[in-house]
Amino acid sequence: MSDTERSLPVLRRLSYAVGHFLNDLCASMWFTYLLVFYHSVLGFENANAGLLLLVGQIADAICTPLIGYESDQTPGCGNYGKRKTWHLVGTLSVLLSFAFIFNQCVGCGVFTPQWVSLIYFSPFIIIFQFGWAATQISHLSLIPELVTCEHAKVELTAYRYAFTVIANITVYAVAYLLFHLQTGEDDGSISDQLGPRDIPVFRNLALIVLGIGALFSIFFHLGTTERRLGAGEEEEGGEERRKRRRREEEEEEAEGERRPLLPRSDTSSSLLQWKCWLQQPSFYQVALLYMSTRLIVNLSQTYISMYLINTLRLPKKYIATIPLVMYVSGFLSSFIMKPVSKLIGKCLTYFVGLLLIMAFSYWVLLDVSMDQQVYGAAVLLGAGSATILVISLAMTAELIADQTQSGAFVYGAMSFTDKLANGVAVMIIQVVNPCHTVLCCPECVWFYHYIMVIVTGGVSVVAALALCSILIWPIKIRPRDVAVTPDDAARIN
Repeated sequence: MSDTERSLPVLRRLSYAVGHFLNDLCASMWFTYLLVFYHSVLGFENANAGLLLLVGQIADAICTPLIGYESDQTPGCGNYGKRKTWHLVGTLSVLLSFAFIFNQCVGCGVFTPQWVSLIYFSPFIIIFQFGWAATQISHLSLIPELVTCEHAKVELTAYRYAFTVIANITVYAVAYLLFHLQTGEDDGSISDQLGPRDIPVFRNLALIVLGIGALFSIFFHLGTTERRLGAGEEEEGGEERRKRRRREEEEEEAEGERRPLLPRSDTSSSLLQWKCWLQQPSFYQVALLYMSTRLIVNLSQTYISMYLINTLRLPKKYIATIPLVMYVSGFLSSFIMKPVSKLIGKCLTYFVGLLLIMAFSYWVLLDVSMDQQVYGAAVLLGAGSATILVISLAMTAELIADQTQSGAFVYGAMSFTDKLANGVAVMIIQVVNPCHTVLCCPECVWFYHYIMVIVTGGVSVVAALALCSILIWPIKIRPRDVAVTPDDAARIN
């Protein structure tokens, strides 16, 4: 089989990769600027700002596995594939709700109680998170259906993450430009501290994000073809995918390529349903690794802005420039992800990413008053985050392998642990924050310093333990858990 048969044409790879671009743009604003916007701009208390983020994470955590299950079961709308149908539903939900989140409450004034604003913003956040989950799960579920070769899955995941990085770069570049234009309009007299006057900046940023994301979503729907299987073809199609995958693995071994990290048993020919996944120890190993990865990436992205403006006392333009540096380094590292993973394996590649993140954590711990050195630390964090995120997604795709009929449930369950853990972690951090005013007090200077150390270095230890479990107990589907179905049991008896 030729290389062109193993992976998609370049145009189809690109059209697939941009399908999550709108989600990535919105997620960048959500994790980087939500707490900053509600606390420093709108003046919400720390706990209330954290509560809004928690509401969103809980809504996402609940919607994700449910959407994953429904995405596996529903046939799709007309001739549209089931994955693309859910993707379209999610995209429309995001477009209709996100602009309201980064704007002032309609009809609210200076004396409006904060609980009124909380009630106002919560429905928009829930609709947004439903749409975000629908788009994410349907997009991820397409990977095992579009390609079967393990290295092609890594390549497609790397393409996807490359556009994730581009989305983040776009958000931070536009944010920097908007802050710069705002300063120019005020003739340099504007304060470097965030406040209510910055509401138009975040509102305009949200509208620009939605416009750009909508264009890329259209490109995805026009350029990506999803193969639809009828009810009688699904089992036959699954068997054909397994045969094709075995042929590709044999050719890879003949060419001297490294064996896949996650070995498969030839006895795993039965189609796994969602209940069967819950009986697989490997399912929980990958879930722990994915959850730890997302905690590192999302929490560092959430609190980097608070760390910059409250601990390091840097001007507000740094909440755009430092994340920009992080994602440029992540973007560059994504290009070498595939050759490195083929050379040293996925486990070692993931461990290298953890080492970069631990180096960042150690740097922050020792250098309390870093100034321009923060750019170097941002490079380490960006490259490390990109590495562990791409590899964890590739491991999830390999776990699913040819079980694409229930792939959306697996991605949904992984995302459930990630979203719930992130929401709870942020709420705990916001509640224990010693400062209860909009202006940062001396205590919160050290608070955000240690938070950055814990959410990077501390969680990296948990991720390393999850990685060790994969090395000690290799991930595989246990035949005794999947071979016996109710029909099989009846025939045996």
